Amino acid sequence: MTGQNEAASEAASIDPTVPHSARIFDFWLGGKDHFEADRSAGEQVLADFPAMTELARASREFVGRVVRHLVVEEGLRQFLDVGTGLPTAGNTHEVAQRLAPEARIVYVDHDPLVLAHAGRLLTCSAEGAAAYLHADAHDPDRILAEASATLDLDEPVGVLLMGILAHVERYTEARAIVHRLMQDLPAGSCLAIRDGTDTDEAYSAAMRRYSESGALPYRLRSPEEIARFFSGLELAEPGVVPVPQWRPSPGEPSAGGADLPVLGGVARKLW
Repeated sequence: MTGQNEAASEAASIDPTVPHSARIFDFWLGGKDHFEADRSAGEQVLADFPAMTELARASREFVGRVVRHLVVEEGLRQFLDVGTGLPTAGNTHEVAQRLAPEARIVYVDHDPLVLAHAGRLLTCSAEGAAAYLHADAHDPDRILAEASATLDLDEPVGVLLMGILAHVERYTEARAIVHRLMQDLPAGSCLAIRDGTDTDEAYSAAMRRYSESGALPYRLRSPEEIARFFSGLELAEPGVVPVPQWRPSPGEPSAGGADLPVLGGVARKLW
């Protein structure tokens, strides 16, 4: 678990004048862990794409449904959540440990503000475990090596990449990161991905403005490119679809948010 001294050191390095993706997302979700620069960047996106707050909420709800699926239907008890962002309602460990108190979770992020909030993020059940790695998604070897202190990588793991691959500049590198994270995990491990697509003109314009704000650029990709992240794995039904359409919970309108330009899916490793 991250030490208090490290958290304090990283918190001191936060530059509130530079917008950051995790804090902008927090603004869209109605949170309080952001600065004026983040609000300004987030408001600029909303001016171009007013449905951004709906998209952000749908993305968070997708995470909850995915984790429930992985625990209940796939039987997973270990999770590697890369690019977790700031703590909010329904964090991965909270959803997993409500269903399986023994579940173990490792979060990975490189934002100093996330590290500063790691204590709140890591409050977990007595039977399970939760740890935070201050690391970059571009370094999957380090992520796996350090995650092994909390997770048994000889047993199935659920790997979550929620909105993080679009921050990787080259598509080939993004695919290589996915491959490296999954290649040595055992059969029964699962991959869950959510990212934005280039299918909506207003959303594309909003993300161009976002990338010009000083925040880490968010690169939209085609539905076909997002689907190819799951190559070699067995996709769970209903496949790679708009996130509100991925196994909506009872009572949720199945057609709600169908046009949101953000896709998600889950796939299982068979070998």
